[in-house]
Amino acid sequence: MLALPGYILTETLDEGDENLIYRAIQRVDETSVIIKILKAEYPTLEELSRLRHEYQVLQELIDVEGVIRPLGLENYQNRLALVLEDFSGISLQRFINEQQLSLKNFLFIAIQLASVLANIHDKQIIHKDIKPHNIIINTKTLKIKLIDFSIASYLVKESQAASKSDVLEGSLAYMSPEQTRRINRSVDHRTDFYSLGVTFYQMLTGLLPFNCNDSLELIHAHIAKIPPAPHEIQPDIPPVVSDIIMKLLAKNAEDRYQNALGLKADLDICLKQLESNGKIENFTIGQLDLYSQLIINPKLYGRDKEVNTLLNTFQRVSSGKTEIILVAGYSGIGKSTLVHEFSKSIRQRGGYFIYGKFDQLKRNIPYASLIQAFQELIRQLLTEDAESLKKWKSQLLAALGYNGQVIIDVIPEVERIIGSQPAVPELGVWASQNRFNRVFQQFLDVFTKPEHPLVLFLDDLQWADSASLNLIELIVTNIDSKYLLLIGAYRDNEVDATHPLISTLDKIQQARISINKITLRTLNIDSVYQLIADTLHSSISQIKPLADLIFHKTQGNPFFLTQLLKFLYEEKILVFNFSTGTWQWNIAGLEDINIADNVVELMVAKIKRLSQQTINVLKLAACIGNKFTLAILATVNKKSPLETAKDLEEALEAGLVLPLDSNSKDLATTYRFLHD
Repeated sequence: MLALPGYILTETLDEGDENLIYRAIQRVDETSVIIKILKAEYPTLEELSRLRHEYQVLQELIDVEGVIRPLGLENYQNRLALVLEDFSGISLQRFINEQQLSLKNFLFIAIQLASVLANIHDKQIIHKDIKPHNIIINTKTLKIKLIDFSIASYLVKESQAASKSDVLEGSLAYMSPEQTRRINRSVDHRTDFYSLGVTFYQMLTGLLPFNCNDSLELIHAHIAKIPPAPHEIQPDIPPVVSDIIMKLLAKNAEDRYQNALGLKADLDICLKQLESNGKIENFTIGQLDLYSQLIINPKLYGRDKEVNTLLNTFQRVSSGKTEIILVAGYSGIGKSTLVHEFSKSIRQRGGYFIYGKFDQLKRNIPYASLIQAFQELIRQLLTEDAESLKKWKSQLLAALGYNGQVIIDVIPEVERIIGSQPAVPELGVWASQNRFNRVFQQFLDVFTKPEHPLVLFLDDLQWADSASLNLIELIVTNIDSKYLLLIGAYRDNEVDATHPLISTLDKIQQARISINKITLRTLNIDSVYQLIADTLHSSISQIKPLADLIFHKTQGNPFFLTQLLKFLYEEKILVFNFSTGTWQWNIAGLEDINIADNVVELMVAKIKRLSQQTINVLKLAACIGNKFTLAILATVNKKSPLETAKDLEEALEAGLVLPLDSNSKDLATTYRFLHD
C-alpha cells in the first residue's frame, strides 16, 4: 500500500483503471475515511482535472443528504487524493449480488435514490454515471449514498453545448441513448433517469435490460431495442412497478419522468399500498410528474364566436362560393392561433388548408407568401399514393397545357408531379405578367373542387407586396372562382386608410365579393381564469389571485400572458409542490418583482438568458426570415448541420424557435420563429 502522510491505509477496497480506493484511519482524530487516489505515478493533466472536478462538485452538494461527503483534496507526490467520509457500507452491486431484494426493500431504496436525484438536479448538476457500483448502501439501515461524481456536469452547460467529443462518458450498460452521442440530442437531467431505470431493472430482476458483449451492439440496443418488461421476467413484480421502470427506460427523454419528485411520488404510492394492503394495485403513473410541468393548454379560450364564423363561412364555400375572411387585431392577440385551430376542422371535412406568411423584410420578392403556401400544398400531395399522384398529374397537365413551366419556375416542386415541361416563349413584361396570372388561376382551379375545397391562409397581410395583392384580387374576383376560402390576417393598428391592402380590399368589394371581418380583442378575465386553471390543474377559486395579477400585467393579450406564465415558471416564482400536488406562488413577491410591462421586453430578457453561440445562430436565422431550413442555416453559420443543430438546441428548448417537421435535426427540417 501507499504511504499517504496523515493517514494509515488499512484496506484496499477497489482498483480501477485510473484510481485506487482505500479505507484509512485519519491520524489526527482516528476517524475512518475513504481515500480515492490516482493510480498513475505521473497522472495526466486530464486525470488530475477530473479528480479536482469531482471534489468541486461534491463541495456544492455537501448539504445534500444521500451524497457522499468530501473531507479534503490532498497532494501526494505527483498525484491527488480525494478524502471522503466512510459510510460503513458496501456497493449496491455487491449487495444485490449477495441477496434477493424484497419488493419493500427495493421501494425503500428506490425512493431514496429518487429523492437524492431530485436534490442533485435542483443544484443544476447531473451525475451521468448512475449504476449499482456507484451507490453505497448500509446493510443494516438500508440507507444509501451516491458516489463517483467524476464525470458529473452542470446542467446548463451540458444542455447549451453537448460535448463535442466522441469519447463516451459513463458506463455503457447503464447509458441513455442520448449519452451514447449516437443521436442528435443534448444530454440533460433525464439521462440520469434512464440509468436509474437500468439500475432498478437490475435490482428487481437480477439482469441488465441488454446483456451484450459487443459495444456497438449494446449502443444499438439502447437506441433502438425495447427490453422485456420486468414483470415478464419476474411475474411476482407488480405490473405498475414494471411500468414505472419501463417509463424510466423510454428511448425519448420526453417520454421518461421529467422530474425526480414525480418518480418519487409514484414510488411513494407503491410503498404505501404495499404497507397498507400487502399488494400494489394498478394506478395511472406519472400524473403528478405531468402536472408539475408547465404545459400551456393548447385549447382556444374566449374565441367560440369567431370559430363559428369561420366554420359557417367554410360551409358556404363548400357549396360552391368564394369568400374572404379578414382576421384583424394587435400583435400577439392570437390571429394565427385562431386560424390554425380552425384548420383542424377543414382537414377533417376533406378540405385542403395551406398557409403562407408575408415577411416585412421580403417585400421585394413578389408572390413569396403565395409560393410558400402552394409549396406546402404540393408537399401534401407528394405524400399521397401513386394512384392519387397519377390523377393529380393528369388534372394539372390538362389545366396548364403547354404552360407548365410557368408554374415550375415559381413552384419547382410541381415538376415532381408533372415531370419536365417544355420552355415557354419569352414575352414582354406586361404580357409575361398577364400570362402568369392566367396560368396561376388555371393551376389554382385544379385544387378548388366540391370534393376538396381549398382554404388559403395568408398571414401578416400588412406586409404584402403589390404583386401579391394584385394576384389576390384577380383570384377572388374571377367569375369562375369556386370552392375557395381566402383568410387574411393583419395587424389593424399598422394599416391606415392609405395602405395598399385597403385599396385592394375596396376593389374586391366593388366586384361584389363577400368580405367578412373578425376583429380579435384581448381575452376577458373569465377566459384568463379558465386558461390558468386548466394549465395549473386547479380550480378557478384557487388560482384567482394569480390570474388577477397576470391579467393586470398583460391586459389579456394571449401571447404575453402565456410568455409571462413561462417566465414565472423559469424564474421559480411559480413552483409545483409535490407534497400537496399543487402549484404555489407568493402574491406579495409577485407584486414586488420587476416584471416587464410589455412583451418585447419579456422576450428580450428570455433571449439574453441564452448562450452567446445560440444568440449568434438566431441572428443568422432571423436574417433568413420567419422560416428557415437547417441546411441553409448551416451554410450561413459556416458549421456542419450537426453543430448548427446543437447551437440551435437551446432556442428550441426555450420555445423561441419551433420545428415544423417531426425530425428536428434532418437537413431538410424547416423551423419557424415563435413570433416576429
